[in-house]
Amino acid sequence: MKKFVVERNLPGAGNLSPEELQALSKTSCDAIMALNKPYHWVQSFITGDKIYCVHIAENEAVIREHARLGKFPINTISEVIAVIDAQDSNPLK
Repeated sequence: MKKFVVERNLPGAGNLSPEELQALSKTSCDAIMALNKPYHWVQSFITGDKIYCVHIAENEAVIREHARLGKFPINTISEVIAVIDAQDSNPLK
């Protein structure tokens, strides 16, 4: 399984109500169930006009199928090659 970051242009995303965000979450979970394939939605980050989602899947095609089932836009899909954070700067860890 690979990790992907999915960028979705969604004008007004930052203005979505908690109820609308909950509905998006449910739609995503329903689409995952309909896939009937190994798939994990990790989390999403909502910004002004975009949503950035982290998903774990076998390949990009499965990500696109999830989006099709959920009627979600996809602007880019990028496979995560490495993850770093502030702790990686400490050579003594």
